Amino acid sequence: MADISKLRKMTGAGMMDCKNALTEANGDFDKAVEIIRKKGQAVAAKRSDREASEGCVLAAVNGNFAAIVALKCETDFVAKNADFIALTQNILNVALDKKPATLEELTALQLDGSSISNLITDRIGVTGEKMELGFYEFVEGPATVAYIHPGNKLATIVAFNQEGVETQMAKDVAMQVAAMNPVAIRPEEVPADVIEKELEIARDKARQAGKPENLIDKIAQGGLNKYYQENTLLQQAFVKDAKINIDQYLKSANKDLTVVAFKRVTLNVD
Repeated sequence: MADISKLRKMTGAGMMDCKNALTEANGDFDKAVEIIRKKGQAVAAKRSDREASEGCVLAAVNGNFAAIVALKCETDFVAKNADFIALTQNILNVALDKKPATLEELTALQLDGSSISNLITDRIGVTGEKMELGFYEFVEGPATVAYIHPGNKLATIVAFNQEGVETQMAKDVAMQVAAMNPVAIRPEEVPADVIEKELEIARDKARQAGKPENLIDKIAQGGLNKYYQENTLLQQAFVKDAKINIDQYLKSANKDLTVVAFKRVTLNVD
């Protein structure tokens, strides 16, 4: 029973799967681990072409570092399983502790004596579903905040340029990112190809409306400015008070307070 419990903790496999693996391995613990792992690899290979569009998205803060991880699976049934959510949380805890620079670095890190990549493979063998670590994002700054939308399908993280940001204000900004899905913090950070696309859309609309050609570019610039107001975080109307934008909301606390980074990860929701 001690070996079964140890094997279950290490691989996440069910009690019967662990018992059967130990029996097949004649009590050899390492061989039993390999049996369970091969089962997961076989299932993973068989389901490699399946779409893993469900999953669990979690986020948290460790001082000036905040991270999001999204562990993906095939069905909502598995996504809501307590063991699946716990594995996602454990992966997030490793990310917060080790602060890896990339998703690949995160999957190679150790958790409970095994790599995160191997633990996910083991879990595939338990559930019979395709799983993958779909997203890993992080931000750093003097102050950070994390927000998880109810249901574990959407999470955001935000970093500020100053320490001591009031808790509710920080949460409000993180919820703003969740609700309004900005493309950048400020207009000058919007990608050039997006700007050109928006200008072209505005030009086409103006021409279709019969506007004079000599006014087209001016009208297009006005359309672009509207795009900035709707899609850049600091210019967006504050969802709790549309009379002010996020920049004005932050400056109501401190004239120099601003956002330096944000990330938003979502599964199956806008």
